[in-house]
Amino acid sequence: MKNINKILGISIVSAMMIACTTNPITGRKSIQLANNQEISAMALQQYRQALSTAKVVSGTTQAKSVQNVGLRIKNAANNYYRGIGREADLANYQWEFNLIDDKQVNAWCMPGGKVAVYTGIMPITKTDTGLAVVLGHEISHAIAGHGNERISQGMIAEYGGAILGSTISNGQMAAIFQQAYPLGAQVALLKYGRSQELEADEMGLYLMAMAGYDPREAHPFWQRMEAASSGNRPPEFLSTHPNPDTRRADLEKHMPKALQYFKASGGKL
Repeated sequence: MKNINKILGISIVSAMMIACTTNPITGRKSIQLANNQEISAMALQQYRQALSTAKVVSGTTQAKSVQNVGLRIKNAANNYYRGIGREADLANYQWEFNLIDDKQVNAWCMPGGKVAVYTGIMPITKTDTGLAVVLGHEISHAIAGHGNERISQGMIAEYGGAILGSTISNGQMAAIFQQAYPLGAQVALLKYGRSQELEADEMGLYLMAMAGYDPREAHPFWQRMEAASSGNRPPEFLSTHPNPDTRRADLEKHMPKALQYFKASGGKL
């Protein structure tokens, strides 16, 4: 039995090594065992359900800003991946950017590129550049495969060696997905780990800069977010995020590289 367990353990480690993915923008490695097409299909269903119970805003200045800024950052990401020969990584993303009439200070993105921004966060963004901080962060969660990573962690925790033989049923997979991405309106409560949030901060800073938005505006935006939570329960958008000191230090560390991307996009330093 010990030998079997040892072999199984080695096999799991081997499978995880094979499934290890490196983010070409940040260099961070993660385990992504799940099938991205299956995840995207489930995400689309959840997204449609969430929108069906929400008041989606269209045609307003804010709604158009969400669409325009989102598409601009998405295009910048596509151009970057095309430039490094990894355009296939993003080939199956079907991006949607919707504004939801809700007082919550929040925004989220599901696997496959399904983004929602709440009207409650718009006064804090103030400008399209502030909005680019939010959307760069959320788009990064999708492109970095954070959904796959979280689901893979759930697969390993729940089923261990069963994942080696692809013996996880559709029902089991759906259950893991729903743990990571709650049903309906509860999707607003979805949580990422701190390491994923830090990566989304870094990657989002680079993506907004590639799209021509000044990354130096990230500092004022996060200061406004902190002020919005002063003395109150933190907004959902901040609930799993790094503490302010950690975020400020990381932004400072990544800013020189972000400014290089901003300059390359035609931005003025």
